[in-house]
Amino acid sequence: MMMQAVKFKHIEEFLEFLPEQELRITLALRRLVLECMPMAREKLSYNVPYYSLNKSICFIWPAAVLWGKKPTYEGVRFGFTKGYLMEDEIGYLEKGTRKQVFWRDFKTMQDIDFELLRAYIFEAIMIDEAGK
Repeated sequence: MMMQAVKFKHIEEFLEFLPEQELRITLALRRLVLECMPMAREKLSYNVPYYSLNKSICFIWPAAVLWGKKPTYEGVRFGFTKGYLMEDEIGYLEKGTRKQVFWRDFKTMQDIDFELLRAYIFEAIMIDEAGK
């Protein structure tokens, strides 16, 4: 049984697939990641972009790229692969039933606090550097 009905060969194909609202959010988040991590490797994994320096650091997962047969959230999910190691005293990140991956969902551009998210990205980079 396939968990995904699509298979993108490259990032451009992924971006072309997205609905307009998710595309705008995805592009803004992608720009932020690449500003914070200009040396990051961007790789499609599970049909969405993952970003790494030494190891995987974060990902951008629009709801339109299903895992299974139906959407489980709205908007675009920005996740940290080692979220469990991050300081999150304000409870900004969600973890659901996950043990390692923590995330934040964005339904609109206005939902994104770029400065706060930037701080979380820099913390994730420090965790990645410490683990190499």
